[in-house]
Amino acid sequence: MTKEPAVTDLSNPALRAALAEHELLLLPQKLLLPEGLQSNWAAWVRNGIFEQVGPASVLCAALPHLTPVHLPHHLLMPGLIDAHTHLSQALGKALAFGEPSEIFRRIWVPMETTLRPQAAYLSAKLAALEALRGGFTTVVDAGTRSETGLDMLAQAAHEAGIRCVLALTCNDLNHAAGDATAFNLQSAAAVRHLARFEGDGLIIPSLSISTPEVASDRMLAHVAALSLEAGVCFQTHANEHLVAVERSLVARGLRPVELLAQLNALNPSTLLAHATLLTPRELGLIRDTGAAVAYNPVASAWKGNAVLNAELLHELGIPFALGTDGTRYDGFRLMDAAETAQRLTHGLAMGDFSCGGGWMWLDHGTHLGTKAIRLETRAGAIAPGLAADFLLVDLDVPEMAPSWDLDWELVRLADRSQIDAVYVNGRLRLLQGWPIDWDGRALMAEVRAIANADITRAPIQRVHPVAEVNRRQRQ
Repeated sequence: MTKEPAVTDLSNPALRAALAEHELLLLPQKLLLPEGLQSNWAAWVRNGIFEQVGPASVLCAALPHLTPVHLPHHLLMPGLIDAHTHLSQALGKALAFGEPSEIFRRIWVPMETTLRPQAAYLSAKLAALEALRGGFTTVVDAGTRSETGLDMLAQAAHEAGIRCVLALTCNDLNHAAGDATAFNLQSAAAVRHLARFEGDGLIIPSLSISTPEVASDRMLAHVAALSLEAGVCFQTHANEHLVAVERSLVARGLRPVELLAQLNALNPSTLLAHATLLTPRELGLIRDTGAAVAYNPVASAWKGNAVLNAELLHELGIPFALGTDGTRYDGFRLMDAAETAQRLTHGLAMGDFSCGGGWMWLDHGTHLGTKAIRLETRAGAIAPGLAADFLLVDLDVPEMAPSWDLDWELVRLADRSQIDAVYVNGRLRLLQGWPIDWDGRALMAEVRAIANADITRAPIQRVHPVAEVNRRQRQ
């Protein structure tokens, strides 16, 4: 092997060209495997997958036809998983800040249902760009209320180059066609959606019901069964807010998770978003049925009633992944928020100073996260046969010098500014924060040009004024 250079200069045209090749032999300083960090290892990428991973000397000797790409001071790690987001809400981000819990009723539903097709497309592509910049190579969209949004979301994900679990919303109560015919209409749409993306390299279909209260018992059971049979996620928001739990108790005599279990809608296909308010019995139901949870710590901090005890889920063997809920797309800050929320709400009271030990959040942000969203045989780890979805992270920054415990440092100190390259399916998608084959800044200009019109025409109701108005009112 040739001696590696002292630094990695990504402004070097030769290196930039080498990183964009479709077949790569990468030699980073550190490589993150499911079992932990490795030094002096290499990864061979070909045809969009990891062909082989192992000691650098072994791979270089076995692949003399390839020129190794030396990456000193860099970590090669799996792309992060955003297990719960809303791509069609990106145009309204800060409108929800400082608002009471159920912002979906006053902000998101009015906004999404009035989005024009171009606005839905731009929102989704903007969110996809933000996600890639934040190190997410897979996003799980929970479903949109925009009539044309689904096509727009799929197009945007393809153009951005991000892997997307894309849900069709199957609510049948208070349907425009009437409850009597809604079941058949939604059932047929679900079957078409599941078949539509067969063989797609980036889009994975999913079915969702926004919350159990907006679907009939028959539809909840049916959608969960369809998802299980197809091997895809059935997504629903469950036990997120006190009012949602109370509405379920009043309407059906059961808490949301209890209702899902009674209807056999709690099964290995089920991905419960938030699930912050769980009784011991509900925890047992989730564990015993093989259902999974999307843990959204930033959403809990910004608008929630409670914080999920994610460390308890881990110890019980309940699959869970980390989700942004569309709050902010920075994967490292998400892991920091996950550990911080756990420490403040559960660890402090019992003297647990090492909530998850650092590594737990990395695992659930990557390979254990794909188990929760049913993609563990497809992506999530640096391992032969899996999709080459990965990040090159700059470790040569003051925050990580000297480095004593890289797992913890990634969780508590790293941020998206250190992500030098993002790959999905073995293709370089972003280099130093920007797409290499489309114009991210032109997208931002389009967003600015139409966002105001689409947001102002929506019947959004804010409880609090924007910060500048609030400031003046309080002076």
